[in-house]
Amino acid sequence: QDQLVESGGGLVQPGGSLRLSCQASGFNLKSYAIGWFRQAPGKEREAVSCIGPDDGKIYYVDSVKGRFSISRDNAKNTAYLQMNNLKFDDTAVYYCATALGVVVGSGECAGMLNWGKGTLVTVSQ
Repeated sequence: QDQLVESGGGLVQPGGSLRLSCQASGFNLKSYAIGWFRQAPGKEREAVSCIGPDDGKIYYVDSVKGRFSISRDNAKNTAYLQMNNLKFDDTAVYYCATALGVVVGSGECAGMLNWGKGTLVTVSQ
């Protein structure tokens, strides 16, 4: 069966860094776009980043530009989200997901397929 498992979440101080991993099993991640999303309590789910199947198009929401970076290691069937200079507003459950492709203009993931269960990131002093 297809499965995505996130890891790497935890408690971190403001200004700190964290790397999230998204491990796929049962299918090859290289065939899909990969997105990272987050949801804080009482807030809507938000698209954070997306990387295309060929790494040719990358999207970041404005609030994380310059701080977060998305990548993939096809040999390990794993995607990553490196998060630097973390802020209180970054606190959320982070989810990874596969998608059929990306929007031509923006690079946002489109045609979502499979979702992980999430990993909690808490930014606190």
